[in-house]
Amino acid sequence: MKRVSTTLLFTLAACFCWAICPQDSILIANAKWQTEYYLKSGITHRRAQIKGLYGSIQSINIVEVCHSGKHTYGIAGGNGMRRTSRQALDHNAIAAINGTYYNMRTGSSVCFFKINDKVIDSTSMSEFRGRVNGAVRVRNRKLQILQWSPEIEQHYRGRRGTVLASGPLLLKDGKPCDWSAFGRDFIQSRHPRSAILLTRRGDVVLLTVDGRSKGNADGMSIPELAYLAQQLGAVEAINLDGGGSTTLWTRDGGVLNYPSDNRRFDHNGERKVSNIVYVK
Repeated sequence: MKRVSTTLLFTLAACFCWAICPQDSILIANAKWQTEYYLKSGITHRRAQIKGLYGSIQSINIVEVCHSGKHTYGIAGGNGMRRTSRQALDHNAIAAINGTYYNMRTGSSVCFFKINDKVIDSTSMSEFRGRVNGAVRVRNRKLQILQWSPEIEQHYRGRRGTVLASGPLLLKDGKPCDWSAFGRDFIQSRHPRSAILLTRRGDVVLLTVDGRSKGNADGMSIPELAYLAQQLGAVEAINLDGGGSTTLWTRDGGVLNYPSDNRRFDHNGERKVSNIVYVK
C-alpha cells in the first residue's frame, strides 16, 4: 500500500509540474519583448520577463540568427574551463551560448566532443541514462541537431565538422520528445536552462531561461522549455547544460541573461564552462 501511495504521489507531482495550459501560449504571444537589432552582425536579441507563465515568473533571452545571413557556426572547447564570453572572444564570435555537461573538477566534457578526425571526449553511460540523446553538429557552415545514442557514438565516423552531444532533445519535427527514460528529477524540476532551436525556415535561435532567483526568475522544467521552444516556432530543439552554466552572450551586448552562479540577479555570475557553441 505504501508503495502504491508513493507512486500516486509521484504521478500527481508530475502532472502538476507538467501542467501547461492554453493561457501560457497567450502569455508568450503577448509578452512585452524588448528587442535589439544588431544590424551590423545580422542577429536579433529579444528579452522578456513573463509573470504568470506556467504559474511562475520567467526571465527569457533569445538570440535569433536569420538563415539568410552569411553566418558561420562553431563549437569550441577542450582547453579546460573558461567563461563563455572569453571563449567566444577568442574565436572572434558575434554570439555564443554555453555548451554541454562537463566535469567541474577536470574541466573535460562528459559528452561526446569531436572536431574533424579528433575525438576529444566521449559520453559517459550515466549521461546517456540521465539526459543525453542528441547532439549539435556544425558542418559546411550549417548547424544541425542530431539524434544520439551509445550505438551512434560508437560507430560515428564523420571526418568533417564538429559534433557535441547533449540533451535531452526537446522537439523533433515540431513535436515534444519522449523523456520517460531519463531522470525524473532532472526532467521535472525547474532550473536555469540553455537550448538551441531550429525553425522551419532554417533560422537558429539561442535560448536561455534564468532561474534560482525568487521573485525574478523561477527556471523551467524540460516540458515547459519544450513548450516555449514550440511556441517560438521551433521544429527542432535540444537542451544544453543549464543551472549555473547558463549563459548567453553577444559581442554588442555582453552577457545578456542573468547567470545564477553568483546567486544574484545580475549579469556578473558567469561560470567557467568546458565548451560553447558560437556564431561568427
